[in-house]
Amino acid sequence: MNLQDIQNRFELKYLVDHFSNLADEKKVAEQMPLFAENAEVITYIGDELFAHAQDHAEIEKVFADYLAQFHTVYHLNGQQTVELHGDRAEGIAYCQVALVSNKDDHDEMLTHYVRYNDSYAKINGRWVIQKRIAHFMYSETRTIHK
Repeated sequence: MNLQDIQNRFELKYLVDHFSNLADEKKVAEQMPLFAENAEVITYIGDELFAHAQDHAEIEKVFADYLAQFHTVYHLNGQQTVELHGDRAEGIAYCQVALVSNKDDHDEMLTHYVRYNDSYAKINGRWVIQKRIAHFMYSETRTIHK
């Protein structure tokens, strides 16, 4: 592995982590520059297709509508592997997402365990997500007792 490969891997890890940090703050519009203009996001919850969005406007709407249901969002990113192919790359990243909403006068936490299959592109010297297939592999809900 050469220095450029290390730099590219660092930038791709930052891209994935930055996406999650912005999601935690519900800054969906600020996430859009992390995606290519013609990006595609396909989301499965379990085996069911939840959403299929293309381009910034559709992706932003899907993300904003979903996050609007929750008052607290928390991502914990895990391992990421990347295969570099010049100005393109393929990656797999794991994430645990905790989403808290108020239900019947108590807080309820929905936790998703997610595997992202990503395709990245380096455009004008900057890595972006070209395609993301999000597999919400399993989910659990629990009441939070204060």
